[in-house]
Amino acid sequence: MSGDAPWWRSAVVYQVYPRSFADADGDGVGDLRGVLQRLDHLADLGVDVLWLSPVYRTPQDDNGYDISDYQDVDPAFGTLADLDALVEGLHARGMRLLMDLVVNHTSDEHPWFVESRSSPVSPKRDWYWWRPPREGMAPGDPGAEPTDWRSFFSGSAWQLDEASGEYYLHLFSRKQPDLNWENPEVRAAVHAMMRWWLDRGVDGFRMDVINLISKDPALPDGVPDGRGRWSDGSAAYVCGPRIHEFLQEMHREVFAGREGAFLTVGEMPGVTVEEARLFTDPARREVDMVFQFEHVGLDQGASKWDVRPLRLTDLKASFGRWQAGLAATGWNSLYTSNHDQPRVVSRWGDDGRWRRESATAIATVLHLHRGTPYVYQGEEIAMANAPFASVDDLRDIESLNHWREAVEHGDDPERVMASLRAMGRDNARTPMQWDASPQAGFTAGEPWIAVNPDHAEWNVAAQRDDPHSVLAHYRRLVALRHEDPVVAHGDFTMLLPHDEQVYAFTRRLGDVELLVLGNLSGEPAVAGVDASWAGADVVLGNYPAGGGQGLALAPWEARVHRRTLG
Repeated sequence: MSGDAPWWRSAVVYQVYPRSFADADGDGVGDLRGVLQRLDHLADLGVDVLWLSPVYRTPQDDNGYDISDYQDVDPAFGTLADLDALVEGLHARGMRLLMDLVVNHTSDEHPWFVESRSSPVSPKRDWYWWRPPREGMAPGDPGAEPTDWRSFFSGSAWQLDEASGEYYLHLFSRKQPDLNWENPEVRAAVHAMMRWWLDRGVDGFRMDVINLISKDPALPDGVPDGRGRWSDGSAAYVCGPRIHEFLQEMHREVFAGREGAFLTVGEMPGVTVEEARLFTDPARREVDMVFQFEHVGLDQGASKWDVRPLRLTDLKASFGRWQAGLAATGWNSLYTSNHDQPRVVSRWGDDGRWRRESATAIATVLHLHRGTPYVYQGEEIAMANAPFASVDDLRDIESLNHWREAVEHGDDPERVMASLRAMGRDNARTPMQWDASPQAGFTAGEPWIAVNPDHAEWNVAAQRDDPHSVLAHYRRLVALRHEDPVVAHGDFTMLLPHDEQVYAFTRRLGDVELLVLGNLSGEPAVAGVDASWAGADVVLGNYPAGGGQGLALAPWEARVHRRTLG
């Protein structure tokens, strides 16, 4: 089986958020030449793919996810020549470049939208979702919006255009109008742009919220949920009626004849296991793998700002369901961190006494699952959440909108700030910590967002030559996936599903079997698995001098045992 498997099943992806990765020109904002200068770090880590968050021309309303020109680089990040140099540098090191594709929406400053907004009879009016006010209501009246849909960034998903008296749809910021994929001209323009990037040397796309591109053309209001409440209308656009058709068409128009060499990753909020199986079935030719969110919502109540402790059994149930659901057909992305999530060592680990141990234990458990693992910049050195003192320290539009809305609603500002410190996206966007210098080696200037003060201790330079560092452990994790086919291609069996301390599972391929144990707590534990595993070889562990003995585990200890079956 492994001999015929796609290359990306044994690959590891590293995500770079360029604004915060490395600044070559000293203006305080990371750029492409900064990324190029740090490629040897990625090569040393051993990763196969660099996923680059958006570097297209943008007004920066949503830190680059609001694109005003798909075929140019924003001057803040450099030039097209710099991007070409990055592609060349990656290919020379045996790595590939995955671009972020943001085509559910554009910036309101994109020429397509400027033209669409110019007149109700514009040829591009139907490139976006325009609707009049509700019947019998005047533009701007309370409740006159065409539907009751809510934006992911707070407030209504509709913005009034004063000039025409009509509203346009924006599932995210009001400066991010949604494209109308029902229009074949829109789809053709997107396909042409994608082919242009592939012809330029890019190796594939991570497709931002791609399962939201198909909307029910009726744009219905939310519906009763059976508990006296109304839904938010998402049933009309999460995995909408034509989503599979649109993705299959994209594959035909963009990737036909290029299969095998490229990677397509679909970021899909709200996707179910059953839908993911369809999206990633190779025979259907839609996307190679999904990026789903179920597990990163387990520590949240009514919203992401309603922070709850994570129950390990809930995490096992979620991961286990996805492992089982995609076992025969389909593929999943494995991650705990990215540009939209807080730092995992602060969120689910212990960023105090057990920082090194908890960071490496969580990583070990994650990377040994079936799927393609992702490393978010700084995760490999256990970067932690930042100690934001006040809302003035924040930069993210989602956090700033939530603060304003919650405080205006009368919520306690300190409680609101506490939830922002825990879950805000700025935690993932503080500058990469390269060394102990004043700005962590990120920039010679004033950074666009403050460097975490713990960078003096937690940085790449301090860990690079330390064989017991978090960075060294990540190198070993990546190498194990490359060297042992069972990691990439073996089947998966969850063990101890009801244990609240120990995460345990086996991977098996042919006569080779791995046992993965992770004590995800600050107290010693004993793994209640088959005692015969106690004598099996340990091929990877996160305690340099050895932790517990046999099947006993020290706090935050992770081990991978290997045996050959008779």
